[in-house]
Amino acid sequence: MDFITSTAILPLLLGCVGLFSLFKVLQWLRMRAYVRNAVVVITGATSGLGRDPGAIAGAASEILQCFGHVDVLINNAGISYRGAIVDTSPDVDKRVMETNYFGPVALTKALLPAMIRRRQGHVVAISSIQGKISLPFRSAYAASKHATQAFFDCLRAEVEQHDIEVTVISPGYIHTNLSLNAVTADGSKYGVMDETTAQGRSPVQVAQDILAALGRKKKDVVLADPMPSLAVYLRTLAPGLFFRLMASRARKERKSKHS
Repeated sequence: MDFITSTAILPLLLGCVGLFSLFKVLQWLRMRAYVRNAVVVITGATSGLGRDPGAIAGAASEILQCFGHVDVLINNAGISYRGAIVDTSPDVDKRVMETNYFGPVALTKALLPAMIRRRQGHVVAISSIQGKISLPFRSAYAASKHATQAFFDCLRAEVEQHDIEVTVISPGYIHTNLSLNAVTADGSKYGVMDETTAQGRSPVQVAQDILAALGRKKKDVVLADPMPSLAVYLRTLAPGLFFRLMASRARKERKSKHS
């Protein structure tokens, strides 16, 4: 490359880097502005809102009495599961569904009328990549997340006329205690940090991506590595191949448990 060409390209490259940096700064400012001075409710299983749906109406009423309204509701309560379907008690299925599905649904319904009256609000469901594909030995968890995806997809269509935003976030593996606290077929704690979870994304990074998605009012976001994301498309475009891969995964996982 001669001197003239290189001197012409260098400013162009620097300009591209500058534009990208400016875009990131503007994106950061926008997502910060979106929640500044906003009333944001974030649930988790430790809050009790995910574990006891019967108390949610009272909790929602208390929130509205204290703040008058809710701008953003982030349904983040979640419990995972590990076990074979044939060994799993229906009570375990119900427990997972109560936390992952009925809890978020109940709280959303309790706060939704106030959002509709204001014609303003943003409802967020933290689902999972397993709300789009199902992995063996995760039946209760995958079922609860599929139900979550379906409910909030329906909600999005129904409240669009009221100018209310609905976002479903589907993360892949995140480095949290989710697998440690997962329930097993008999309801006991799993207590194991899965390798995939240990190698998962940082919760801070995922939180930043979620905040960015809210600022951009995105409707459906997959926050997963390329392979899980590819599996979502594979399930739709080549279901036969996807089912064979899942059966192979089940055989390998079953074999590893008995080795």
